[in-house]
Amino acid sequence: MKINVKNTEETIELGKKIATSLKAGDVVLLDGELGAGKTTLTKGIAKGLDIDGNIKSPTFTLVREYRNGRIPLFHMDMYRLENSDPFEVGIDEYLSESGICVIEWSEFITELLPADFLRIEIKKIGDESREINLSGVGDHYQKIVEEMGKGDE
Repeated sequence: MKINVKNTEETIELGKKIATSLKAGDVVLLDGELGAGKTTLTKGIAKGLDIDGNIKSPTFTLVREYRNGRIPLFHMDMYRLENSDPFEVGIDEYLSESGICVIEWSEFITELLPADFLRIEIKKIGDESREINLSGVGDHYQKIVEEMGKGDE
């Protein structure tokens, strides 16, 4: 399903809406070029989970943990793992915790990914506007995509 957003505020609102359908143990994959808005969307997901504080890109830390919301959020950036072993970093442990894993650049850890997940692809179509494609693998995630579409009918 494609959703077009015009600016940062709409991207954050979409993230908040997505968060309402997420539950502990869910995995969200974020794909898009540098600067596409992956962390901005994650900020919206965090707001939707009632997480206070500044959400920052985990590019240099690989994982940022936010445990002060209704469900813990683990925001991961796997870009720097292109030539590394993700098992050494403990990514598999986060995937088995009872939080929500939002993973940027997931193509670098495909061997660790669960069978089911929500994939969100973000494409720049203007200075601030983005095309956001949601697809669900597995029944739970397909239902989330359907829920996102109900507001657009």
